[in-house]
Amino acid sequence: MTTSTRPLRRAARRLPLNLAAAVTVAICLFPVFWMVATAFKPSRDIQSENPRLLPEEWTVDHFRRAVGADGFALFWRNSALVTLSAVLLSLVVALGAAYAVARLRWRGRRQFMLAVFIAQMAPWESLIIPIYIISRDTGMLDRLPTLTLVYFMITLPFTVVVLRGFIAGIPPELEEAAQVDGCTRLGAFRRVAFPLLAPGLMATSLFGFITAWNEFTYANFLIIKQQDSRTLPVWLSSFQSTFGTDWGATMAASTLFALPALIVFLLLQRHVTAGLASGGVKG
Repeated sequence: MTTSTRPLRRAARRLPLNLAAAVTVAICLFPVFWMVATAFKPSRDIQSENPRLLPEEWTVDHFRRAVGADGFALFWRNSALVTLSAVLLSLVVALGAAYAVARLRWRGRRQFMLAVFIAQMAPWESLIIPIYIISRDTGMLDRLPTLTLVYFMITLPFTVVVLRGFIAGIPPELEEAAQVDGCTRLGAFRRVAFPLLAPGLMATSLFGFITAWNEFTYANFLIIKQQDSRTLPVWLSSFQSTFGTDWGATMAASTLFALPALIVFLLLQRHVTAGLASGGVKG
């Protein structure tokens, strides 16, 4: 086999995989494309018997109605407040737990990690009824802090597992050298190990943000009476006009709702991909 034919053979072997990847991407992105395209279509095109992939006339009227709808800014604020609070709380608690598991030796460490893995594998939907009963009996229904604690509970196991792998990948000799130079254990971690955890922090932050931002089930069950405490996913599910569902405005609101998660993903994608691929940081 000549040298010139090797790239062709490699390309031929990769062709089925590339085709499968292209089909998968198309299937996953088509609903998103249809949502965005519908948001820019006039109402007559949305209700047409012969739908088109792209609108013949572009309009932003649906976005005006979505932004001007009652409660849009309030529910956007609620979603942002709950999501950011849950992510920050999860990072703080998981960072301490991951460091204790990766660096310290204490009785029950293996059992603790086993419990974390079990919590990660458990379907959170199965806990809706117990969490609802606890929230009802403690007077915590219809409150955003309750939703924040639930999202914190959902994202915490994954955050602990990922950060433990990153901390374990950092040579402990780096922190020991800093301690020899006069740093305390906390100071050595803050000055040496913490800056190297950036990929892990970004990966877990992205996961927690997308999970909490898009969550609907708990928000729908725990926020029942207080309309002002609802989040955007719950509001979108009941976004209707006096004439029924306004699909154009609904798609426009959904597009605006998806933008923060998309922006966060695009900003952190390179660092997150590199961090998850390596599983740690090379010193």
